[in-house]
Amino acid sequence: MTRLPVLILGAGSDIAMATARRFAEAGYPLQLAARRTERLERDRADIELRHGVKVSLYDFDALDIASHSALLDSLPDLPGIAVSAIGLLGDQAENESDAGAAIRVMRTNYEAPACFLGEIANRFEARGSGTLVGISSVAGERGRATNYVYGSAKAGFTAYLSGLRNRLAGKGIHVLTVLPGFVDTRMTAGMDLPKRLTAQPDEVGRAIFAAVQRRRNILYVKPVWQLVMAVIRNIPEPVFKRLKL
Repeated sequence: MTRLPVLILGAGSDIAMATARRFAEAGYPLQLAARRTERLERDRADIELRHGVKVSLYDFDALDIASHSALLDSLPDLPGIAVSAIGLLGDQAENESDAGAAIRVMRTNYEAPACFLGEIANRFEARGSGTLVGISSVAGERGRATNYVYGSAKAGFTAYLSGLRNRLAGKGIHVLTVLPGFVDTRMTAGMDLPKRLTAQPDEVGRAIFAAVQRRRNILYVKPVWQLVMAVIRNIPEPVFKRLKL
């Protein structure tokens, strides 16, 4: 059976590459979009050799909103699945003192992925099929002192995905929101992460693949995060202010 490609945005990240490898294992061709795609040449060659699927690379700057439609126009085939792994953790202290840094975090985590998924959603809707996957964050479920710039952007992205899912319901388009929690990646290197709450990139990739096949709406990669965030969301604000999470 001929499969439509999987398009992965922000393909240079550990989570994106693990997700790419899981779909390739199942026989899906890949369209990998990232800045500086020369860094992905070794991965491309390895995936093609290991799994026997076509892997195409596309230079892509997500913050260049005008380039989004151009990228889609350049693809030889409109993908069947599009995964946004675009993201930037940033540094909260820097964001508090440098508006430019804060804007970059907010644009990277909300504006850029939302605009791209909105563009490709229109094309999927015209075709009548497709799956959109947005990797958001549990950080967006409540603003916390230690990462509220990043968290606020992810909150916006999560809300956007929810609205997109509602709009496209019944039109043949599946929208999946992924909430990974802590993940042991280059982005979190050096952080003291709790083992029980921390996933590995391969675990995230496998979970995303399974959730797409099952057409799930929201995915907590580690189910314990659903309970953790339910507790955090329901802490009364006077108490929450004293916690400094």
